[in-house]
Amino acid sequence: MQRKTQDIHGELIEKCRKNDGVAQMEIYKYYYKKMYNTSLRILNDPQEAEDVMQDSFIDAFRKITGYNGSGSFGGWLRRIVVNNSLNALKKKRNEFSFEEQRFDVAEDENNIYDDNIEYRIEEVKKAIGKLQESDRIIISLFLFEGYDHDEISQILNISNNTSRTRYSRAKSRLLHILTVSRAESIFNLN
Repeated sequence: MQRKTQDIHGELIEKCRKNDGVAQMEIYKYYYKKMYNTSLRILNDPQEAEDVMQDSFIDAFRKITGYNGSGSFGGWLRRIVVNNSLNALKKKRNEFSFEEQRFDVAEDENNIYDDNIEYRIEEVKKAIGKLQESDRIIISLFLFEGYDHDEISQILNISNNTSRTRYSRAKSRLLHILTVSRAESIFNLN
C-alpha cells in the first residue's frame, strides 16, 4: 500500500487540477529555475533547455490528475523534465549524426585563474560541457539530480552495473578534463 506524502503545495496542486491559471503560475514560479537547470545539465543548450522546461510544465498541468501524492510534486515534475530532456536528446540524435554534434563551450577570455568559488563553478560547468552526451547525462542524473543507480538504470533502460560503470568512467573523464584545464591555465597553454 502506497502512503501519500503531504506536499507543501497541496492546495495549489488541487487548484491546478481545476485549471486555475493563477495556481499554475505560482507552481511555475516556484519550480521553473530548478527544472530549467535540470534540463540544461542534460541538454547543454540553454535555448533547448528552456523549450523543454516549458513543454514539461504544459505536460505536467495536462497530466496533473496523474499525480497521486505518493511522492513530492517536485520529484514528479522533475521526472517529467528529465524524460522530456532525454527525449529531446534522442530526437536530436535522429536529426544529426553523432559526428556532426558539437558541444559549444564558452572560451575563457585569457582570464588569470583565481581561487574564488564562482570561477571554479564555471570551470566545472565548462568541463561537464566537454563530456560526451552519455557521460554528461550520467553525471547530471547522479550528482545534480540525486538519482541513485537503480533509478538511473530504469530511466536510461540499462542495467544497474552499467549505470555504475558509466558513472565511474564519466567521473574519471570529468576529473581528467578538469586536471588538464587547470594545467593549461597555470602554464598558460591556451
